[in-house]
Amino acid sequence: MPLEEARRRAEESGLDLVEVAPQATPPVCKIIDFKKILYEQKRKAREARKKQKQIEVKEIKMQPVIGPHDFETKLRHIRDFISYGHKVKVTIIYKGRGITHTELGEQLIEKMITQLADVAEPEGGIRRVGRLHILMLTKKRG
Repeated sequence: MPLEEARRRAEESGLDLVEVAPQATPPVCKIIDFKKILYEQKRKAREARKKQKQIEVKEIKMQPVIGPHDFETKLRHIRDFISYGHKVKVTIIYKGRGITHTELGEQLIEKMITQLADVAEPEGGIRRVGRLHILMLTKKRG
């Protein structure tokens, strides 16, 4: 139908004339309530956001000289975080003259990786940033 007649029909019904397929020959239009369509789209987007799973990054900080019981406690916390689906950032902090013995921190991280091999895997590698060693752990695939 001609464009003017379509506009007139849309005004009579109190609705909007919306172009659905502009690339078609001739262009296809619909008479609909455009505000209702926008509301529905926003509602669907809001519902989709609710169903999304947020992955949090939890951080565990420790020094290279850590007691065995404290180390086991940190491992238990990491296992809990991984089981909930979070990523874990392990940070080894060197204080004072401890920076001269970075091999202790690296050994600690290697020990942690081997003990968590059943539930977690390292993401990337061990990074050294100033007085820190940083390791990201994620849930093991499969």
